[in-house]
Amino acid sequence: MNGRKTLVEEGTQFKGSLTSDCPIEVKGRVEGDLTAPALSVSTSGAVHGKVKVAEMKSQGELAGEFDADLVQLSGTVKDNTVIRAKSLEVKLAPANGKMQVVFGECELEVGSEQPAKEVAKEVAKEKTPSARPPADAAPPTETNGSPSVRPPPAT
Repeated sequence: MNGRKTLVEEGTQFKGSLTSDCPIEVKGRVEGDLTAPALSVSTSGAVHGKVKVAEMKSQGELAGEFDADLVQLSGTVKDNTVIRAKSLEVKLAPANGKMQVVFGECELEVGSEQPAKEVAKEVAKEKTPSARPPADAAPPTETNGSPSVRPPPAT
């Protein structure tokens, strides 16, 4: 990549579609579609929209739909954000000695892109009893606001 990068500097706001053949670094604000080999969002940066990259590292604010192979998060993810990743790393850095992870209304997909209905059909074909609920079953309801984690269906 010869050290080239596309930079959205602090104080800059970009709205629209941004496509680059070199990594994108966001210190300002981007709203819209973004496609690049890599994305880095600084602590002052924000990306809201639909993103397709191979690698993403964010210390800033994310909202929208993100599709990447490798994701490293240590910033803020807004409600109703979808993150699809083959690998996800979340780093927590408490500012005041306390850490808090909040999963609001969000969706996180890690691993295979195989649709849930196809996975359910394959599980049904195995004819072995399973204690797992069907892949298309409604998620458990929460009363205390904490996230629920369900293992992926067997394939």
